[in-house]
Amino acid sequence: TSIGSYWFSDKVVLKMTSAKQVAKEDAPELYNIVENLSITAGLPMPRVFIVNDPAPNAFATGRDPEHAVVAVTSGLLQILDRTELEGVIGHELSHIKNYDTRLMSIVAILVGSLAILSDVFFRSLWLGGMSNDRENKGNGIFMILALVMAILAPIIATLIQLAVNRKREFLADADGALLTRYPDALASALEKIASDRHP
Repeated sequence: TSIGSYWFSDKVVLKMTSAKQVAKEDAPELYNIVENLSITAGLPMPRVFIVNDPAPNAFATGRDPEHAVVAVTSGLLQILDRTELEGVIGHELSHIKNYDTRLMSIVAILVGSLAILSDVFFRSLWLGGMSNDRENKGNGIFMILALVMAILAPIIATLIQLAVNRKREFLADADGALLTRYPDALASALEKIASDRHP
């Protein structure tokens, strides 16, 4: 399932958000911004989608630049001016250029695998301890270690995932600012998004 979700992540996310693909004539300003910044970044033109949602948001998905998608909400289009929208699109295109979707998929798979292995290890020791010699002190020590691993492994894995995600966001901010050559636009957009009251 992990390979399938990686391979079809763009389709899954677009279906979940009810995003609608737009052509140049449907949203000329948005389409032109994505097209111009894609050329500047040396990326193939991603498909452009709009999500009908008042909350200001944007995301990029797809396993590589050839299968990339950039989506924005209708709420984002309403509150941002052109330069701010360029800042946000530059940020999303940087995620595509840096293969962040692929990286985060791999990290999520590793985190999930670690949690499953920890659970399997704990269960095997528990069942092994029940079926074999109950008075074996070594089994007691392994049971305690297994319990500690079962509790700590998912927490540590999640912290690693959050740390990687945060670093990739900072990198996308920096690369997006280099792409548009106007970092104040992204900063202004982020302020507007943060102060918006939509959930």
